[in-house]
Amino acid sequence: MDLQFEAIDEDLPGPKWRRVFDRHWHAYSRWFVRDGVRSRPTYFMSLKALRTHMPELLPTYEAIVAAAGGGDLEARFLSMWCPPFYVGGCSQAILTGAEPALIRNYDYSPRLLEGTWLASRYNKRVVAVVDCLWGVLDGINEDGLAVSLSFGGRTAAGQGFGIPVVLRYVLEFASNTAEAVAMLQRIPVHMSYSIAIIDRDGSHATVYVNPDRPAEVVERRVSTNHQHGVEWARHAETTRSMEREASLEKTLAGTADTQAVLASFLRPPVYQTSYGRGYGTLYTAAYHPLDASVELVWPGSVWRQSCTAFEEEVRIIRFNDGDSGGFAPTFKQGAVSS
Repeated sequence: MDLQFEAIDEDLPGPKWRRVFDRHWHAYSRWFVRDGVRSRPTYFMSLKALRTHMPELLPTYEAIVAAAGGGDLEARFLSMWCPPFYVGGCSQAILTGAEPALIRNYDYSPRLLEGTWLASRYNKRVVAVVDCLWGVLDGINEDGLAVSLSFGGRTAAGQGFGIPVVLRYVLEFASNTAEAVAMLQRIPVHMSYSIAIIDRDGSHATVYVNPDRPAEVVERRVSTNHQHGVEWARHAETTRSMEREASLEKTLAGTADTQAVLASFLRPPVYQTSYGRGYGTLYTAAYHPLDASVELVWPGSVWRQSCTAFEEEVRIIRFNDGDSGGFAPTFKQGAVSS
């Protein structure tokens, strides 16, 4: 299967963002109302939640909604308040020392990844891999604060935000790890996640957020798809969560070299190829807070950007399922159309 990654540089929501919206809205809208349109919160409920928990983000939210056409369903979706339940897989590692870094694998189905790499300046310069059109799967801001998410491996769900909009808020308004942690401790989320954070000074944290218990800061530099222990055995076994965690813990115990750790993300068991089952590694991201830069990495290919130097480009990556011949990435490059 071919997957398009598009690097887009647009300070404020405009025609480039609208083009992404037009490409994905049909699929997102069907997913959002899959349990019936009345199963989702109203616009006024969504707006109230944003005003209560992330009021600084309201002007950006309003600009995004306007760029999407200002419709009721679009506004409800873009608030990310109480979206449908969904799961994935990921691996994350925080590197401390002279050159702090955050490295992660994003494991999901190629059919469901948006593939947008967006450089924006809504409130400050942010470079992020986008989900739900403006939310953040992982990213870094001009202050050198980097964040990423991993599903927490629990079936609990509740009233709260989808975590991508929370990470958008963090990167727009936090400058360091302490500020990011404070935000995560007070904003309700609708599912369980492990959030990895590191800043330019090397201060770091892993935060377990859940809909049914308070956020918890833990002294761990590795996170996969469980928190303190496995609570959803079938998911952990399918995604090899324990094996990935053990492999990364062993790597970090033996080296602090960024390239050596990055190499471990490109090998099994951390690197996964079960794309047909929805748990294949779609990309590896390596964030470098010192110069606010990031690389998206695939076997044999590195794509580097930063908050100060970001170039628009399109790359096509081809994925083959591990049960049918392994991973065979190919790349096609081109300019982004305006």
